[in-house]
Amino acid sequence: MNVAVVLKQVPDLVEGLEIDASGKAVDPGSVRFILSESDDHALEEALIIKEHAGARVEVYSLNTGEAKEALVTALAKGADHAVMVDAGLDQAPDNHTAARVYASIFRDKGFDLILTGVRAIDDLDGSLGGLIAGFLDLPYVGLVRKVQVEADATLVEKEYPGGCAVELAVTPPAVLGIQAAEKPPRYVPITRLRQMMKTATVEELLVPPISLRLMRIERLFKPEEGTGAAMLTGSIEAVAQQVASLIAERHLLR
Repeated sequence: MNVAVVLKQVPDLVEGLEIDASGKAVDPGSVRFILSESDDHALEEALIIKEHAGARVEVYSLNTGEAKEALVTALAKGADHAVMVDAGLDQAPDNHTAARVYASIFRDKGFDLILTGVRAIDDLDGSLGGLIAGFLDLPYVGLVRKVQVEADATLVEKEYPGGCAVELAVTPPAVLGIQAAEKPPRYVPITRLRQMMKTATVEELLVPPISLRLMRIERLFKPEEGTGAAMLTGSIEAVAQQVASLIAERHLLR
């Protein structure tokens, strides 16, 4: 079985974000990029599949943010091959554009499963996994929390609100959006990571530029600072009355 994992870089929200001079984007010099949390879980699930079913795992990332560091870390965790994709993009693309790029790569690769995180903090136009599946005309299952590879099918456990889940049988090839891996993403000792940075090989893949950007950001604004929270005190009835009054004053219900 061959498994591809898509890794996406997102700004680290622990750091303060600054808007660039254009007012339309985050200043890349002011942020530290990290691997999207759900993509880290997608990688972990792929490595679990590798351990249980002998799969070959390849990881892919667009050349944005700290892509090489994320790819080398994936190799240190156990991925078999890493590819950094250069699509001639001058900034991180929207998901439609990224999905089109990945679809052009994966179309003839023969992957049995393509795993992505189910969401990222900067997703504005849909799930990347679902879009890749659409461009490739493949089945897609999102909010997956377990993958079990059998001889005749791949069983996936899909999560629903309220703690409910359903097990689905998926016939590869397919795309899966991982909500959470079966266990927390594995840790790589810093000494091993430093060694891998010196010795690991990351393939650099140049693909023809794709112009598909459907979203255009006109202006970004920082959240306005308020004066602080007001604590509501009193009996349950008194607090309920205060909440009702606030809703009415602000015309939140019509």
